[in-house]
Order: sequence, then structure tokens, then C-alpha cells
Amino acid sequence: MPRIEAVATVVPPHVVNQEESKALARHFFQDAFPDIDRLLGVFAQSQIRKRHFCMPLDWFSQDQTFTVKNRLYVEHAEELARKASLLCLEKAGLTPDSIDCLMFVSSTGIATPSLDSRLVNGLGLRPDITRVPLWGLGCAGGAMGLSRACEYARAYPQRRILLVSVELCGLTFIRQDMSKSNLVATCLFGDGAAAVLVEGDAVERKSSSPPLHFCASRTTTWPDTLDVMGWEVTEPGLKVVFSRDIPTLIRQSMRENVEHFLDPHETSLHDLDHYIFHPGGAKVLTAYQQSLGLSPEETRLSEEVLHDFGNMSSPTVLFVLEKSMERRWNAGEKGLVAALGPGFSSELLLLEAR
Repeated sequence: MPRIEAVATVVPPHVVNQEESKALARHFFQDAFPDIDRLLGVFAQSQIRKRHFCMPLDWFSQDQTFTVKNRLYVEHAEELARKASLLCLEKAGLTPDSIDCLMFVSSTGIATPSLDSRLVNGLGLRPDITRVPLWGLGCAGGAMGLSRACEYARAYPQRRILLVSVELCGLTFIRQDMSKSNLVATCLFGDGAAAVLVEGDAVERKSSSPPLHFCASRTTTWPDTLDVMGWEVTEPGLKVVFSRDIPTLIRQSMRENVEHFLDPHETSLHDLDHYIFHPGGAKVLTAYQQSLGLSPEETRLSEEVLHDFGNMSSPTVLFVLEKSMERRWNAGEKGLVAALGPGFSSELLLLEAR
């Protein structure tokens, strides 16, 4: 069974607290919405304390072109990805030339050659490394990338895979967009990166602690839901699209989805010890609790990540995974990884410490 050996996360240096971002949102949107005070209540309801961005706060006050945003994306995403990768390898006690496959997940910018090819040079990876760039998965990307990395390790048990996920959501902000979705985005999204080392079971282990083993995964894409979440490509950049119905969809569909996933593995919700959920927002976490019958304590790690970093899209669930692994799982304990993204899609993984 493939195993997860190390997770590392990094964030850019510019920190913005919610009061600062609320004040900026008021300045941006007060002329567009007569009821701006009511709409700004979303900041207090968000349960977010601060977020990190690759650009300072005053950068957001100016109209920016897609060209400028994407150039900054390539520059800062590569640097964050490099830092997360080196930290992950350091945790695992490995050097870059020990990696056989590099998977790269991102949806907040465009680069050809893709950023994974830049990391080959920036990290000193082997020239013969397998590269798998994944784009367009949005908030589900961290979980989907982890599934694909584990499946690759199952197919090639003698190989090591480095999964890297980086998003610079702040760079997608469109100053000219006066929609309610954009107002909510100013409250919710942040920047960050994560790296995960996955090994096949034929790779000799360096650690003596029980590793997390990948048992199974399930991708679900619900029909006729393409308009729930994604990007609209516009002249000034990638315009955020997300529906207010996401919590309702979770309450209606998630329990059945999870039970169908767990049943073939002779596992139920009552058998799970750890819940590693992408914190898309406070209402999303509440919907998970209501749908699956969980207490706030059981999703506490997801809430902590949301509180300190906001929604960073794809790497966010990997931030939760890192926190969970720091608590050290006991042998035999099981955990569920879950994230939702464009499609409208769900990704679920079953993990077990052995």
C-alpha cells in the first residue's frame, strides 16, 4: 500500500487580518451596494482571522492586467513551490535526486512550460523525472493530486512521488468586478503552497513511526453542476464563480457519497478517527458536520486552518493533513480526506496508520 511520509506547507510574507480586508472591501464595493454594511457581515461570519498574500495590500487597490497578474503568478508560485518542496524533503531526510515523479497542482495562473518543469531546475531534480501537471481542479486539487500520487505509487511501488500544490488566489482579484461573489472572495481566499512525499511500499523506509497508508479514493462529479464553481476567463483575468448553494449540496449529497465510498472497504463513519476536510468556508464545515453527524471538535483542525490562512484553494486540505500528522496517528486508526471543487466534484481518500 502506498504511504504518505511527509507533508510541508509554506505561505507568502504579506499578512492581512480580516479588519484590514473588510475596510478595503468597503472602499471597493460601497458605491455598488447600498446595503454594504449588511453584506460586510460575511467577514465576521467567516471565522477567518488572517490570510497571507504574495503582494502587499495596496497592490489590490489598482487595476491590474491579466498579463501582470500571470507574470507575478509564475514568479511567486515557483518560489513558494520550491520552498515547500525543500521543506518536505528535509522532513523526510531526502535529497531532490531521490524523487522519481513530480506532480504539480495549481489553478490560479497559466504557464507553459508548466511550473513543474521550472522546479526540475530550481530543485535540482533528476532530468529523467516523470512530470504530471494538473490544472483546473480548484479547491479539490490537493485531494485529487494526493489520490493520483498514491495511485501512481501503487502502480510503481519502487518509486517516490513529490506532490506540490500552490495557489495564489489573491492575484486573481479583479478590481473592476462589482459582483457579490467577488466581494465574498475578498473575505475568503488566500495564498499558500504545500508539498507531500508519497512512497510505494517497495521503497525502504527511513522512519520508524507508523506511516499513513493510502487505502482507496473516490472521485464523484455530479451532473448538471458546471456552474457551481470555477473560473470565467475575462479580459482582466480569471473571474471567480461559486454558488451560494454549495452548503446545501453538501447537506443533500455528501453522506450518501461517503457511505458509498466506505462500504466496499468494510468501513463506516463510526470507524473513522480523523477527518481531514478542505475548509472551503465556515458554512461548508457546518454543512459537513450536519451531513455526516460530526461534532465541531471532529473538524477542529480544518477550522484552525481556515482561521489562520483562509481558503487557499487546492493546498488547503494538505495544510489540514499536515496538522493531523503532527498529532501522530496510532496504528490501526483511519481517516477520511475530503475536498470539493469545480465539476462540481468531490474527492475522498481513506487513509490508515500501519
